[in-house]
Amino acid sequence: MKCRRRTMDANVVKYEVGKGLEDGFEPYTDVVTKGWFVTDNLVQIKKDSGLIISPYINDRRGRIFICEGDYIIEDADHTKHVCGADKIWNRYEKIEE
Repeated sequence: MKCRRRTMDANVVKYEVGKGLEDGFEPYTDVVTKGWFVTDNLVQIKKDSGLIISPYINDRRGRIFICEGDYIIEDADHTKHVCGADKIWNRYEKIEE
């Protein structure tokens, strides 16, 4: 289906240390070695070998793993995004099936 992104209001603030914009901090070595992301609803595919794999897309932030019910958005410039079912129709409107 073809869709158009809806306009959204947003607060845009350039990040600066000390402004309290972050929710917390973790040691860099922990982030690198432990993989800080929620895995509860990740799509899991069991291969014939028994190996369980989870799909992802690459975007400018790196690998984005896909959760159950997520939508994959591809912009006109072929940039891909993942959007949850809870937000997709607040951000996009159908313009063509």
